[in-house]
Order: sequence, then C-alpha cells, then structure tokens
Amino acid sequence: MSGNLAIKSGICGLARRYKYTVFMFGYDLNVFWLLSLFFLFPLSQFAMSSKYASVDFEVFGDVQGVCFRMYTEDQAKKLGVNGWVKNTRQGTVIGQVQGPPEKVSEMKHWLRYVGSPSSRIDRAEFTNERDISKLEVRGFGTRY
Repeated sequence: MSGNLAIKSGICGLARRYKYTVFMFGYDLNVFWLLSLFFLFPLSQFAMSSKYASVDFEVFGDVQGVCFRMYTEDQAKKLGVNGWVKNTRQGTVIGQVQGPPEKVSEMKHWLRYVGSPSSRIDRAEFTNERDISKLEVRGFGTRY
C-alpha cells in the first residue's frame, strides 16, 4: 500500500470510528474528515493560485538616447519575463514587467542599478505591484 493511500485509509478509519461532528456549511461534518483536509491538501496548495508577479516601473536619469529600451528588452528576454518598455515626453522610461516573482525581482534590480552601459540612473520607481494567476502580456517589446 502506498504512503498516501495508507494515510487516506487511516483517516477514513478514524472518521468512521469517531462520530464527532460539527455543523458547517449547512451540514453535519465529521471532525476527522475536516482535519484530514489539512493533511491531504496543505494550505500552501491553495495559496499557489497566483504564480506570477506584475509591476509597473519608471526609470529617471539619463535614460533616453542611450539605448536603454533596447538593453531593457534584451535583459527581459534573457530573464524570460514579459512586458513592455517606452520613452516618455518627460525624459523617463516607463514599462511593465510580468513573470515568475524571482525573475521580476531580478529585472527590478537591473532597472534600478544596472541599465544600459551609457545610461545614468538616478532612481527607479515601482508601482502597481501585484500577484497574478496568468500573464497578461505576451513577450517583451518596445512601445512607441
């Protein structure tokens, strides 16, 4: 008998043997059945529904006319994140990054501290940070 099947059988046996019930959701539910849910389906599985991160960014400094968008697109493709990048009339660069949280974090670090070789980054602001269950942008590109 496999490990999970043995656990399930043991819990089922306990549930039949003990008749402790709780009135919940309009039903009399066996306490051992309720407790078994926490062993068979850990809460972390339920919390995993949002597996991606999304963040909007704006980078300030000398970031236009120095190939910042091209290098941003290259870095995003290396990391495997989705999103877009665009110059603004105010002389900043804005965009959005989506992907696995650890890759989005790496991209944020790159935007804040690295940038293109000729750029000078004064600061980077990150807004609208959120968890998402599926990617909303396909690939990574430059917008005009």
